[in-house]
Amino acid sequence: MAGSLNKVLLIGNLGADPEIRSTPGGAQVANFRIACTESWTDQGGQKQERTEWVTCVAWRKTAELVQRFLRKGSKVHVEGKLQTRSWDDKNGGGKRYATEVVVDNVIFLDGPNRGGERGGHGGNDGGFPAGDDFSGSGIPSGAPTGVQPGSDDDLPF
Repeated sequence: MAGSLNKVLLIGNLGADPEIRSTPGGAQVANFRIACTESWTDQGGQKQERTEWVTCVAWRKTAELVQRFLRKGSKVHVEGKLQTRSWDDKNGGGKRYATEVVVDNVIFLDGPNRGGERGGHGGNDGGFPAGDDFSGSGIPSGAPTGVQPGSDDDLPF
């Protein structure tokens, strides 16, 4: 067997504004939860729906971008890996565990003037202020939101 893979791809909406903090070393950390909802029709013809809440953690430059552009209700595509951390409960409850997605890449799927309660993300046609450097964030500078570099959207066929 050729090893293993720890890769998570999610599309969903933020349940609340991201929580931002800094480590003692000065690195930015953003915590946010995404609601991923699936729907189907059961055998009786009734529409069913189930929402899975996923906790995400973004670090450094990605955390800064999350803080600037994401709000409650924002639609995002998140790529990352699953990670479980543990700590001792200070109230004598033993060891506690949390499994979360450590974010590698975020693509903001809302266009300008959509997505959070606070309105759009300002700026140019892509919904982001001109001149910002989004390298490594999944957002090409000056491109419409959600379009990746090298996409075939501009081909005439």
